[in-house]
This record gives sequence, C-alpha cells and structure tokens, in this order.
Amino acid sequence: MLRAGDWSVLAGGAAVVAGLAWQAWFAPNDAADTAIIRAGGAIVRTVALAQPQTVTVPGPLGVTRIEIAAGRARVQADPSPRQLCVKQGWLARAGEAALCLPNQVSLELTGRRAAHDTLAY
Repeated sequence: MLRAGDWSVLAGGAAVVAGLAWQAWFAPNDAADTAIIRAGGAIVRTVALAQPQTVTVPGPLGVTRIEIAAGRARVQADPSPRQLCVKQGWLARAGEAALCLPNQVSLELTGRRAAHDTLAY
C-alpha cells in the first residue's frame, strides 16, 4: 500500500513532468524576427521580418527572389533546376533555413531563441 509520503512524491513527479511537457511543446518562443540572406557564402542582407518586402539576390545561375511578409519568409523564385528551396515554403521559426545550392543563395531565420542548439549535416 502507498502511504501519504508516497502519494506526495508521485504528485510532485507528475507536476514536474507536466511542467516540462508544457514547456517543451507550448511555451517555446522560437518565433523569428530577422532574416539573414547570403550569396556565395557572404551575407548580402539582414532584413527584419516585420516589414513586408521582396528581396532579389543575384547568384551564378540568375536571380533568386525572397518574399518577406507577416513575420515569415520564403524563397519565392529561384533559377535552380529542382526548385527545392522554393518547395520548402514559408519559414517562420528561428533556426529554419532554405538553401538554394546550385545558385549559392541561402535564407536563414534568427530570433531570440532557436528551435535547436545545433545541426548535423
């Protein structure tokens, strides 16, 4: 049989697990506020996500068009053959990135806190 102290330990453990679960799924503030645009490995432009705009970035294959609207960003058009960075769609969380490798253009979102602390390729 469980005693009163056992019930309090179980209740405390359940509260800790519930708090950690809430923090992991609902509390993270990983919204992005800045977009870093690179071409050929060098930073071309740093743009705030608060202002809607379209940025054109020249690359070896042609011009990549990046659209920024309502706290998110996407690669709208790119001359790369497979269009993988265009197919990624809208990026809104800090740490997300779209890489247009054949055209050597990348879009990375940053914020106060990234969704992860490291990446492995």
